[in-house]
Amino acid sequence: MNRVSVKVMNAWLSLGPRFMPFADAATPDLPLSRLLRLSLIQVSVGMSLVLLIGTLNRVMIVELDVPASLVGVMISLPLLFAPFRALIGFRSDAHKSVLGWKRVPFIYRGTMVQFGGLAIMPFALLVLSGGGNSGQLSTWIGQAAAAVAFLLVGAGLHTTQTIGLALATDLATQEAKPKVVGLMYVMLLIGTMGSALLFGVLLSEFSPGRLVQVIQGTAVLTIILNAVALWKQEARGSSTSQSNTQRRPTFSQSWSQFIQEGQALRRLIVVGLGTMAFSMEDVLLEPYGGAVLHLSVADTTKLTATLAIGGLFGFGLASRLLSRGADPFRMACMGALVGIPAFSAVITAGFATSAILFGSGTFLIGFGAGLFGHGTLTATMMLAPRGQTGLALGAWGAVQATTAGFAIALGGIIRDLVASNLQSNLLGYASGYDAVYGLEIVLLLVTIISMLPLLGHIGQKVDALS
Repeated sequence: MNRVSVKVMNAWLSLGPRFMPFADAATPDLPLSRLLRLSLIQVSVGMSLVLLIGTLNRVMIVELDVPASLVGVMISLPLLFAPFRALIGFRSDAHKSVLGWKRVPFIYRGTMVQFGGLAIMPFALLVLSGGGNSGQLSTWIGQAAAAVAFLLVGAGLHTTQTIGLALATDLATQEAKPKVVGLMYVMLLIGTMGSALLFGVLLSEFSPGRLVQVIQGTAVLTIILNAVALWKQEARGSSTSQSNTQRRPTFSQSWSQFIQEGQALRRLIVVGLGTMAFSMEDVLLEPYGGAVLHLSVADTTKLTATLAIGGLFGFGLASRLLSRGADPFRMACMGALVGIPAFSAVITAGFATSAILFGSGTFLIGFGAGLFGHGTLTATMMLAPRGQTGLALGAWGAVQATTAGFAIALGGIIRDLVASNLQSNLLGYASGYDAVYGLEIVLLLVTIISMLPLLGHIGQKVDALS
């Protein structure tokens, strides 16, 4: 190989660590290729989230003519399983498998549950949409089958995501955990954005047959991605390393021990408040852009990408700073601080009728949410008591998912109530949206105040745990 080729190759290899802050999370025992394979679990989760929250939302209401209220109930069903993430994580912490695995059996079961929900979902939706022409029995069967399908997908993705993060925590060193978190969530965003674009292309010419193909193709791809992700990740014998004579505590005992550790309850409250603050606008940004700023459908569709790009920048910056020893809670606090001018910019954009200011505010919302999410999740991974990694991550995920769903629903309700009562106000149609954005600013301030006692204590806690 000549000198020029060597220089080109070295420059190419340096791109990863330079432009992806999590790329140097790799170690001799955990190379980057292995980390990227493990992150495919997050890609499969992103695919299912796009189907549940985005693609099927529109298809059910527009193409299949399903009532919007019923669609809202169906989409909220996966959140019913979110509180069980802590229990699933706890069970995986001390699971004893015949094959010697601890995490893998749970990811396998979650994958199969997710596959089952996706497999029956398109037919359930078709029966649901045609139920009105086929009698009351078909309507009932369609609603029940669709509810089961959405519930199964939600249970599967919550299980695989929680245990996938727990497995990544088991494999990563203490120093590399912030970068591993960044990699996992960047891959989740990439999976979400890529799936949204792909589903949009595949369903551009909608037909019931094409819907069946897309959803069941997603089911098959979920199994393939998760199988590749798990290949030779967890060592055999990891579930039998504990003494067989040691009595396993119950979930209630483990939960009590976890809550009494340090300021675990305060950490979960911070996660819930911050998640609510960054989630209430999720279903309102695009309608706000169309109704208040008079943006086209194409322009408002770009907001999702803008939000995701902001999140990518947030995760990238957080990964770089946390890998250099920054305090995760200080990082989360920085994200909450960024959110305040972000929502202020969105509100001001309505008065100024400025699409540029609106887009900038949307980007900053994603950026702040990325910093906050990365900081709180990294803190959870680093502060997890020995033997309770799954429980700690499950608790974080349960609080995050539950409060996000509650916040989205609450944001829509507040918007409708305020807009209906202040229709003749000088604020006009924007009043409902601005009330939600203003409440999010208040929640961010409360989050920052709640987080102040957590700043500066993580270093001593990690030293104690190690």
